This record gives sequence, structure tokens and C-alpha cells, in this order.
Amino acid sequence: MRPSRLDPLFASLPSLPGIGPKLERLFRRLLGREDGARVIDLLFHLPTGVVDRRARPKLAETVPDTVATVRVTVDRHRPPPPNRPRAPYQIHASDETGDLILTFFNARRDYLEKLLPVGETRYVSGIIALYDGMRQMVHPDRVVSEADLASLPLVEPVYPLTEGLGVNQVRKAVQAGLAKVPELPEWQDAAWLSAHKWPSFTAALDGLHHPGDPAELRPEGAAWSRLAYDELLAGQLALALVRAHMRRPAGQATAGDGRLRQAIVEALPYSLTASQARADAEIVADLGRPLRMLRLLQGDVGSGKTVVALLAAAAVIEAGRQAALMAPTEILARQHLKTIGPLADTAGLRVALLTGRERGRERADLLDRLAAGEIDLLIGTHALFQEEVAFRDLALAIVDEQHRFGVHQRLALAQKGAAVDVLVLTATPIPRTLVLAYFGDMDVSQLREKPAGRQPVDTRAVPLDRLAEVVEAVGRAVARGERAYWVCPLIEESETGDLAAAQDRFEALRARFGSDVDLVHGRLRGAEKDAAMARFAAGETRLLVATTVIEVGVDVPEATVMVIEHAERFGLAQLHQLRGRIGRGRARSTCLLLYRAPLGETAKARIAIMRETEDGFRIAEEDLRLRGEGDVLGVRQSGMPGFRVARIEVHGALLEPARKDAQLTLARDPSLTSERGEALRHLLYLFERDEAIRLLRAG
Repeated sequence: MRPSRLDPLFASLPSLPGIGPKLERLFRRLLGREDGARVIDLLFHLPTGVVDRRARPKLAETVPDTVATVRVTVDRHRPPPPNRPRAPYQIHASDETGDLILTFFNARRDYLEKLLPVGETRYVSGIIALYDGMRQMVHPDRVVSEADLASLPLVEPVYPLTEGLGVNQVRKAVQAGLAKVPELPEWQDAAWLSAHKWPSFTAALDGLHHPGDPAELRPEGAAWSRLAYDELLAGQLALALVRAHMRRPAGQATAGDGRLRQAIVEALPYSLTASQARADAEIVADLGRPLRMLRLLQGDVGSGKTVVALLAAAAVIEAGRQAALMAPTEILARQHLKTIGPLADTAGLRVALLTGRERGRERADLLDRLAAGEIDLLIGTHALFQEEVAFRDLALAIVDEQHRFGVHQRLALAQKGAAVDVLVLTATPIPRTLVLAYFGDMDVSQLREKPAGRQPVDTRAVPLDRLAEVVEAVGRAVARGERAYWVCPLIEESETGDLAAAQDRFEALRARFGSDVDLVHGRLRGAEKDAAMARFAAGETRLLVATTVIEVGVDVPEATVMVIEHAERFGLAQLHQLRGRIGRGRARSTCLLLYRAPLGETAKARIAIMRETEDGFRIAEEDLRLRGEGDVLGVRQSGMPGFRVARIEVHGALLEPARKDAQLTLARDPSLTSERGEALRHLLYLFERDEAIRLLRAG
């Protein structure tokens, strides 16, 4: 049960004065809570800047295009002429050093005459601009009399907004929300707070929404750092609780004799890399211990994770037990089957595939064979953890692309057997700080080299105005019998953007190259996607126009050209994943990054890094530096628990202390029943890590 004192923070936004159904819809969009925004969501919507009204320059001292608060005398009103009602209403004002025109559009005359009476002194605050050499201020933010000056906030926060919501509406709602914050127990260690000179949770929240100085809003400042550490600690505590829950039932040591693994290694067309061999040894050692394994296998595009996963499965199958491999999409599940199938056949492993497409008699037969132990390794999508799927003796659950699955889904698959070991794969190279943040409950193995024979990819940046040349170059490659991908960011023209649509690009290329061109995108049904991929893999089509649906798991060694249209719109990690679809065979490969000029600073830096290196770990570090943790792991698209307050690029150094704090806390107080433990339960709820509380209750 959530502590009752938190109820005001989890109340819906309409519980605040002035927020009706229309405003609530806008706040839902602003806060990204389509299921209903709550007071706590609003309070974690932190300002991104301030309006600083502390300086009071004379008009002659004002700097154009900056916010100024000036003391002026109202000289005269100049309403629009009767025949031009859409012309601006202008009010001429001055001080002893110069003149200022206050400009209003669609404003009522009676309102302005009352707000700015001729002959009176007023303080006006807004952006000063120069028009035809004359100072103007369009729609001042604030207009107050001498008497009301004391009530004018000198430093006022500015918030991210959504269409239809004004900054004053957000400020007013935040004020009402802050009034609801209850007295909360302190969950941080007193000595730690004192050493960092951090305020309490409530004071930090209040300070960020009422900064006395713009410097107080810096993410590295005391108030923001306090809340960031709270969030990091909540995350690390939740991960530590998951791990304790996974480990609590004693694991079952599974020691194979190595014969199947040896057969697989001998069937490989290349030797294992040093890091593949090391990861295999680490996994086999974990499996042989009576503790449940929870290991992350992190490898760059094409580093051979699937082979290591197959060796792990073979280790438990040698001991007469079963393994499961869960992939986030059907394309990826079928790709795994294609890679694993021939090697498994050689070693005598019985492998089957289960996705949402297997139905009726075929599905029933497969499930019967699985329950009887006649299937050694089951590959599939989330269909694997449905209730009717029963294994005879599941020993190992392999989860591919971990960040597409939540903790609950991971646990659901692990509960298909007694003390199931878990191996998680990710093709997104992740900086160490993010590994700690998202996978702090796991041991980590990394694959740093690419298998022998992988060719470097020649990466070039080409402006979109040379599109015709690119089409001709692709045509020459296709005529030589090579295969090419052409990736577009959207399926159909968006109403707001000018992105090339996959459908339009497909039609244009089809008109040029005929039936050699095919199309695959996320809105196609599974069978249609598979058919398009199969035609391309078989060489029936040679140019595949696609959206980012081909980002992971597509393996066509004959593909040597990758064109990424509007490359400036893609994140670094995504560009790297897409480039990883080529350079898989023996032939030389080329990646063309088509961009619309002029490039912004970030896009320019991204494209420069792509041209400079193919090291996914280096690219991930740069991605983190350029844009923060938000999308490095595809968090926004996939429901991974992105941070609301913490910014890894600023607060990354706080992760290690948060992890140690969580581990020490649980070592002393595994059920969180001490005074600090009870306070920490509040923290877990505040940052929505309460599924960890459910694990506590489940024991």
C-alpha cells in the first residue's frame, strides 16, 4: 500500500483549483501522461530557464532582444484606425533617457486604458526589440504600478510548454501543487546530506520552482542534485530488490559436460573472439553455481552475441534441461532461428519457434512437445511467457534487446521454471554509467571485437541536393548484383514536416529500377514484412526501401550499400545500428548519410563521429555527451524507465554512491522495516519504482 501521506501528490490534476477537463487534456500532453496526470508529475516538470527581472536599466541602457524591466511614464495611446481593426494598438511611453512603444494585438481599448493610464508611472517587463530604430516591447509579460512592484517576482521560472498552454497557467498550477506537498520523512543519510550541503526533498522542489537566482536552477546545483540523487537511489534500490528476489530462491547448479558446446564451436566458420570465449566462460561459471544467474551480455553490432547465447543454451541442454530465447519482434525471432538453426542441427539440438503467428493444431503440438521435453531450445516473442506455455524443465531464459521488456516480463519468463538463470542480450553498446543505471542488478559481459572477416564500412555524408547522384550510384551497385538498403524516417508525409516518406521514395525508385525495388515498414503485417525480407535476402529484389524496422536483427551478408535519408533526424545509436546492417559479408560496403543542409551543431557532430569511428562503445559515449541519457537506449520509444529529474551526463558520478547506498541498506535492512527503510518506501513510490515494493511483499 502506498503511504497515505503521499495521496495528495498522487491526486489527479483536476484536484487543483482552476484545472478543468480542457486544461487537464493539455497538461496530460505536456507531461506525457495520457493515462492521467497527477500532482507529482507536475512538480517533477522542472523549469528550463528563468526570466530575470533584477536589473532595472534606463531605456538608453537596454540591450535589444533581451528581457528588461523598465520604469516608464505613459505618454499617449494610439489605437488602430477604425478601418484597420487588425493593426496593433500602440502605447507611447518614456523615461528621462529615451522612448518606448508598447505594442498589443487584438487587445481591448478599455482594458489597456485601465492597465496603462496616460500620465501614470508603470513598471513593464518583456523583451525589448528595435523596429526602424525605435525601441518596442510587444505584449509585455508584466505591467505593474509602483505600489504593486513588491509583488513582482524578480526571478521567475520558465517551463517547457505544449500548444495551448501558457507559461502563467503552468506557474499557477505548480504553485497549487507545491501547496499540496506533505511533510515527508527524510530518507537520505544525514551525514551524506550534510557533506553535500543538500536541502530536504521539499525544500529542493520548492527551490527549483522558486529560484532566487538563475544559478539555483543549474542541474549541478544543490537542489537539482538532491532530487537527482533521490531518483538514482530509488532506481538502484529497485534493481537491488529485483536481484535479491531473483536470488532468494536458491539457484540450481547446471553443469554440462561441454560436448554440445564443442560441437557448435567446431561447426563455426571462424574461431571465437577473445571476448566471446571470455563471456562463454563467465556464463558457464555462473550456471555451475547454486545462485541464480542474472547477466547482461553487451555486444556491438555484429560482435557475435547470438553464438554466445547459443553456447549458453547448449550448456544447460547438455545437463538435460531446456532454454528459451525471447526476442522483441517476430523479424528478430526468425532471424535468431536462421542464425542458430544450422549450428544447432550440427550439434543435435532440437530447436523450435513460437510467435503470435503459430496457431491451432500446429501451436498445440509444439506446446505438447515442449512440455514433454522434446524441444531443447524455444525461440520466440513475448508469446513465450503466456500462461499456456509450459516447459518440462526450463533452466535458462535468454532475453534479447532487454530494454524493450520491463522487469515484470523478465520475471514472468524466469518463473516458467524453478530458479531459472537469466541472460540478457543487448546490441546497443551502453556507456558504463547507463549500464549502472538500467542494469545495476546484473553482472556484465562485453563483446568488444568483431568476428574475423567483418569488413570496415566506408561512411560518407552527402547533402540532399545531390540526391540524383546517389540514386545513380545505388543503381550501379544494384547492376553489379549487390544489394542496398534505403532507409527513410517516416511512412507517409507528415503534415508538419518535410521528411521523405518511405512510400514516396519507394514509388520514385520503383519508377527508376522496376521490380528490383521492395518496401518494408512497421505498419505491414508480420507475414508481409517477412515476405519482403525473404525476397531481399534471396536476391529476388535488390533495393529495399525501409523505415527503421530493419534496425535490429536483419542479416543479409550480400547487402553492401546503406542510404540513410535525412540522417540529421536520427540519433547516433540508431545511425550506428542501421549501418551495422551492412559490412556483414566479404565485399566492401558503403554507408551514405543523406542530410539536409545547413546542419545544426549536434547533427554535424553526430555525422562527424559516424565518419570517424565504427566502435559502438565510443559512439554510445558520444551520444550520451551530445544528448543526455534520454534516447541513448531508445527509452522514450520503448517504455524503459527514463529519468525525470536526473541527467546522466551531469549526475553520472552519483550513480556509484547510489548503488553502494542501496546495497548497504538492503544488507542491513532487507525488508525496509527500519526507520530509514520506511522512509525509503516513500521514495520508491515517489519515483514510481513501487513494483519493487510488490517484490518485498511477495517475499
